[in-house]
Amino acid sequence: MQFGTPDGVVRAVDGVDFDLRADETLALVGESGCGKSVTALALARLVAGPGLRTSGRVELDGHDMAALSEHELRSVRGGTIAYVFQDPASSLNPVKTVGSQIGEMVRLHRRVPDVQAEVVALMQMVGLPDPANRYRAFPHEFSGGMQQRVMIAMALASQPRVLVADEPTTALDVTIQAQIFDLLAALRRRLHMGILLITHNLGLVRANAERVCVMYAGQIVESGPTERLLSHPGHPYTKGLLASVPRVGRTGRMPGIEGQVPHPARLPTGCRFHPRCKWADDRCRLEAPDLDEADEGQSVRCHYWKQLT
Repeated sequence: MQFGTPDGVVRAVDGVDFDLRADETLALVGESGCGKSVTALALARLVAGPGLRTSGRVELDGHDMAALSEHELRSVRGGTIAYVFQDPASSLNPVKTVGSQIGEMVRLHRRVPDVQAEVVALMQMVGLPDPANRYRAFPHEFSGGMQQRVMIAMALASQPRVLVADEPTTALDVTIQAQIFDLLAALRRRLHMGILLITHNLGLVRANAERVCVMYAGQIVESGPTERLLSHPGHPYTKGLLASVPRVGRTGRMPGIEGQVPHPARLPTGCRFHPRCKWADDRCRLEAPDLDEADEGQSVRCHYWKQLT
């Protein structure tokens, strides 16, 4: 995906390649601005102009999304692929009851004999208390955690094959975060969904995802099974992210990654991480590394990952 800007053409997502299986959670992690959300929106062709897809394919059950008409896309967006975003208060309509908003999703994507009964069942499934009476409540009458459950109910109303959870618990406290992810895990198994989890929280990744892709400056720089990648990181960027995670008993200054994420219109030559990498040399500055296959399904985009492990 690229965007035309006053600073020139910005390639926000460049050569990102991954697959998502049924009944699996795949985490997409990285710093803000690395291209995670654009990648997620591109799955259902939701990137508005001046965004432009110049190459690549998005396949769903073997069908190329680019070949679908706008009419066909209506059944995919919110239907086959559903989204849950990080701020439910800004996504819910404040002047409509939560029941009517969930019901709208049911009517758009399914045919059921009793929409209200289906909405009440969805509210009960996501753990909203007293759904028969709260059906007529407005969003402001719900806590942040309850609002997020409403958003999940809306996303599940179509019985999607893929659920994209883009920072779904950022505004919630730790206890509510755990409840939301327990709920998503249970619903994933029940509905056999694939979940794409977008986050920068590696603790949530370890607890909730089977596989993980690490993004930096629009590219995937490392991917693999979660436990393997987090216990044996190969890319210097992944190592830096893991080193900066707070730990009980740690004293002194918390380590971080020096420098800043490059502006997408002014990406460095060679490896995009080399200006911030303490192991970089002339090869890193001149030659862009490929995504190299490591062990046990792990891949690393680094010239020297074998020497660093």
